[in-house]
Amino acid sequence: MAPIRDRNTGIWDEVSLSFTGPVKIVDPHLVSSFFDDYKRAYLHTTVELVNKSNLVADCTLNIQVGTEPEGDLILVEHLQTQKLSIPAGSHVQYTLPELFFYKPNLWWPNGMGKQSLYNVEITVDVEDHGESDSWSEHFGFRKVESDIDTTTGGRLFKVNGEPIFIRGGNWILSDGLLRLSKKRYKTDIKFHADMNFNMIRCWGGGLAERPEFYHYCDIYGLLVWQEFWITGDVDGRGVPVSNPDGPLDHDLFLLCARDTVKLLRNHPSLALWVGGNEQVPPDDINTALKNDLQLHPYFETNFESNSKEEISPILKDPSEYLDGTRIYVQGSMWDGFANGQGDFTDGPYEIQNPENFFKDDFYMYGFNPEVGSVGMPVAATIRATMPPEGWQIPLFNKLASGYVEEVANPIWVYHKYIPYSKPGLVHDQILLYGTPKDIDDFCLKAQLVNYIQYRALLEGWTSRMWTKYTGVLIWKTQNPWTGLRGQFYDHLHDQTAGFYGCRCAAEPIHVQLNLATYFIEVVNTTSKELSDVAIEASVWDLEGACPYYEVFDTLTIPSKTTLSTSEIKYPSSDNAKPVYFLLLKLYKKSDDTKKIISRNFYWLHLPGGDYKLLEPYKSNKIPLKIMSLTFIKGSSYEVKMHIQNTSSTNGDFVDIEKGQSWFRKILKNFSKKGSDVKVTEVGGAESGVAFFLHFSVHASVKDEKKGEDTRILPVHYSDNYFSLVPGEVMAVTLNFEAPEGITPRVMINGWNYEGGVTVSLA
Repeated sequence: MAPIRDRNTGIWDEVSLSFTGPVKIVDPHLVSSFFDDYKRAYLHTTVELVNKSNLVADCTLNIQVGTEPEGDLILVEHLQTQKLSIPAGSHVQYTLPELFFYKPNLWWPNGMGKQSLYNVEITVDVEDHGESDSWSEHFGFRKVESDIDTTTGGRLFKVNGEPIFIRGGNWILSDGLLRLSKKRYKTDIKFHADMNFNMIRCWGGGLAERPEFYHYCDIYGLLVWQEFWITGDVDGRGVPVSNPDGPLDHDLFLLCARDTVKLLRNHPSLALWVGGNEQVPPDDINTALKNDLQLHPYFETNFESNSKEEISPILKDPSEYLDGTRIYVQGSMWDGFANGQGDFTDGPYEIQNPENFFKDDFYMYGFNPEVGSVGMPVAATIRATMPPEGWQIPLFNKLASGYVEEVANPIWVYHKYIPYSKPGLVHDQILLYGTPKDIDDFCLKAQLVNYIQYRALLEGWTSRMWTKYTGVLIWKTQNPWTGLRGQFYDHLHDQTAGFYGCRCAAEPIHVQLNLATYFIEVVNTTSKELSDVAIEASVWDLEGACPYYEVFDTLTIPSKTTLSTSEIKYPSSDNAKPVYFLLLKLYKKSDDTKKIISRNFYWLHLPGGDYKLLEPYKSNKIPLKIMSLTFIKGSSYEVKMHIQNTSSTNGDFVDIEKGQSWFRKILKNFSKKGSDVKVTEVGGAESGVAFFLHFSVHASVKDEKKGEDTRILPVHYSDNYFSLVPGEVMAVTLNFEAPEGITPRVMINGWNYEGGVTVSLA
């Protein structure tokens, strides 16, 4: 029986893969090679065939390659048939003739291009029996190269010949109790893509995830650093002391490693193999892995040839290798990672002053595989996952040095809470906003810090793209339990503000403020020059005035470059306010609509100051107008929101963004029966910035109890935790599934909107 494919996920039903005939297909290996600047490509295929019958099997081996299905249609580009006989009771390896493709659609990582995939189906028919077995998998034409960069000393990755600046994170495990599912994997990986990340490191303390994990990495363009299982449990450390000689059974370890390679090697997202976390495997395992995972000459960085014909006769087919297409690095701090020598030179793992990420002495090596910080979730998650004793916020003990030490409750300590202060180096970043009064206030201020912390981390690294750094992986992106450190979404799948700080900072094209120099920088990670663009910079004070406005125009930003442009001089001006907002917009000058390419909003204080003036600013009531369109398909909802700060501008500032045109286009294209526009208006007399707005989706509950968790999770937001200056508009799309029988509603909360605003979707 042929396997049945889920058209929604693209994943084949494992149960249907059982074969009924005498010959079974085992571990096909697919490899693509390229020539003539990626115009000519070849698909190499090797399969293992097992004949468990006591008769010779005369077979027809078929391979079909087609484009990804649209609906029920697949465009077949290649169909090849081979005749062969398999001796009784034998296990044979067979390499098919290569298939030629001219200018195939290439697979690219997130932010570099489309994740084009092909369907490859292999069947074996046995004479007098019919179809004996079938196998199918999607496949992406792409080439990953990696070497140590001579400028930075960091490991440099190239995909399809293009350098890629790595911005990603460390993955621990989907769920600590191994409640693994396609649905959760899809949400997890899409969250990483939503943050504009391009790599996930499967940490050696975890495991090789199920195939669905890698499938969604293929779909969403996340390169995978796959580590083998060498970490703190096999290095003689810990309590009780672990085995100092690595795994107890080296042969079993290698058997599992080779089987894992066969399981994962056809995924285009898989970028490299690494022997262990912060250490190398024992000598015998390390040597075996180096030999097993040696590169085919096609995939060595010094390999050059425009003609396949001149080298094919002397080379073994690359699909006959165990892998042969990806590098093997013996440990996470070796060979271009950290200091490259295996010393503990990753990290740090605690709160930082945001400007430090931009300074020359912050991190000295080209590629940091682990740098971590805080990760406090929202208050609703604390209440939903911990008893009332866990709702107690830390004590803030002031030390003789003037710094503050946080003393967390025992439940938070157990859940690995990272404080928002670092006595001697970093003043408490939450106290910069004033002393929190309860868990809600603490978690809200923590989100402000989360956003600033992680945006600064990525912007600091990207500020030195290719001149000092080749990449960074944040420790860590998620937790397999209710952890309170290093996460961008909690175990319930609610995002922190740090999620959106990363999303902002990791845009392929990005405008940013260097927090150490106060120069505006433009980041272009794409392969195309960015020309005829301008930057608009405006400063807004707490009274709603715009005391500083400047346009820097006619800029050209070369491909894969970070360009420093002009200094923001407002902080050194005579009338600078102690707390102010800065809005940066990068836009195309030749575009009549002046469409925004990148937008970045900062809240800042003067040197040596704090944000305590924001506390009374909460009482400023800023008017909003919210328009929404809701589209429902079964249990799936898509809500398109249009939010406008309707307060007047006090100054000469002119908003260049044509927000209304977006909504008119939506109305024109999506005005369908049952899709009514709903308008919600929030009154307010003050003019000013609508600060730190964030959405959440809830179930409509009668007689809702105070503190009851009514959230619907997960929700994919096109943006969240954003601010609007007077007159500005923002378009945000929400996608989620509502449980059966539940009517959802959208809540908008913000610094100026205590209690929130409800937008009904009914």
